[in-house]
Amino acid sequence: MAKTKELSKDVRDKIVDLHKAGMGYKTMAKQLDHERIGKDSSYEQEGKVQFVVDAVYAMAHALHNMHKELCPGKVGLCSKMETINGTMLLKFIRNINFTGIAGTPVIFNVNGDAPGRYEIYQYQINHNTTEYKIIGHWADQLHLDTKEMRWPGGTWQVPQSICSQPCHPGERKKTVKGVPCCWHCERCDGYQYQADTYNCKMCRFDLRPNKNHTACEAIPIVKLEWSSPWAVIPVLIAVLGIMATMFVVATFIRYNDTPIVKASGRELSYVLLTGIFLCYATTFLMISAPDVGICSLRRIFLGLGMSISYAALLTKTNRIYRIFEQGKMSVSAPRFISPASQLVITFSLISVQLLGVCIWFGVDPSQAIIDYEDQRTSNPDMARGVLKCDISDLSLICLLGFSMLLMVTCTVYAIKTRGVPETFNEAKPIGFTMYTTCIVWLAFIPIFFGTSQSTEKMYIQTTTLTISVSLSASVSLGMLYMPKVYVVLFHPEQNVPKRKRSLKAVVTAATMSNKFPTKGGFRPNGEAKSELCESLETQDCDEGGEPCERL
Repeated sequence: MAKTKELSKDVRDKIVDLHKAGMGYKTMAKQLDHERIGKDSSYEQEGKVQFVVDAVYAMAHALHNMHKELCPGKVGLCSKMETINGTMLLKFIRNINFTGIAGTPVIFNVNGDAPGRYEIYQYQINHNTTEYKIIGHWADQLHLDTKEMRWPGGTWQVPQSICSQPCHPGERKKTVKGVPCCWHCERCDGYQYQADTYNCKMCRFDLRPNKNHTACEAIPIVKLEWSSPWAVIPVLIAVLGIMATMFVVATFIRYNDTPIVKASGRELSYVLLTGIFLCYATTFLMISAPDVGICSLRRIFLGLGMSISYAALLTKTNRIYRIFEQGKMSVSAPRFISPASQLVITFSLISVQLLGVCIWFGVDPSQAIIDYEDQRTSNPDMARGVLKCDISDLSLICLLGFSMLLMVTCTVYAIKTRGVPETFNEAKPIGFTMYTTCIVWLAFIPIFFGTSQSTEKMYIQTTTLTISVSLSASVSLGMLYMPKVYVVLFHPEQNVPKRKRSLKAVVTAATMSNKFPTKGGFRPNGEAKSELCESLETQDCDEGGEPCERL
């Protein structure tokens, strides 16, 4: 229903003027054709009436266009229009194009539908009153006036109206069950990277994700550097040890024919000093950048230096033990106590170590590898690949096992000969050397194997191993040779031959006889030992040394 309201004063005045001018209704309608109901008056038309009016106009325009085409120049119907049908009229209706009473174009598309036209309203609160306000319209496309829009809180800022935010780089979309268009963003963590929109994948073992987890990159390779604090201390100890060893060797060569050097057993002394030198030199192999050559040298010399040292010490302690055991029963000298025999025994023991290394080379050739597990931390940024030799902890145990066996055996003999008189050279220093060495290696074992799960494993184990080897060499060098060097250089008056043992040695040897029961053919220890020393002294008198002091 239309609502009739009073026309505006301007419209009423215009109608009155036209009526006074004698114009009829049709003429007045033409004069008022530009006026619009609802625009030029306070008249409000019911919303759906315009569609009825436009429909009538559409039919009229279609008939008018049909008449112009079928009956050009004629008034009224012609014969062609008398036979028209709905199909023909529909064709003209679909081709109309005029402006409707609402001021909008009236046209039809190819399907015969009028274009959709919609007004968009927003429910707004304005000055404590509520109303629907037009904020745009739709006519083939959206026309929206965002300045007219209001949002909760009275703001003009358009709020986000989506169920899910776009995911950042390195995040995958995890869809919500039952809501396929919505998702949660889930970061690719750990060693994963974003393979596509919905999936994360693990990087290869030798790769790690980049900063934003969108791709994989190579894991940096590390090795023990010479400038590292883990390397500086072992190298310093090794350098000082090599210098001290060379000094001792030079002193022994310079005073090679003096009684103290002779009494120390020159042949085995030089063998032992060679082993000590190799122990120090091993430090440089352990810190050098691994390759096939370096790894091969590590296998050879890591255990060789210790084997040479302890083989020489074992031969010495065994000789002392056999001489004193023989002295309990007889004045005849034991077999294989000459310098040549001692060298044969020593090199036989060393050959066992070399044979084991050769077998190892045949079974498992040396190679340098990159271990990505040693420093594979939970944080990929801290992951590192470790360049190292392919020597497992078990292989290292086997490599050092023979040296440890020699060390333990030598310690046992040192304990058995702990009661030897002081005059008989090197028995007690060797004992102290072996006790201290055992303590060093007992401390090494828990440190070395207790750090097997640490990310600093390479540094800790290499440093621990090199320092332990160097300390073992230093103990032998300091306890066995430094006292002799001191006497040779600073007390030459003591570096003279002693043709007979001191009274103290004789008394001590005699006292020892009380510790051993006399059974059967056993001779009292002091008597037998004195006769044995005299016998050995007679055999070695041409060397100018004193055999009992070389024990």
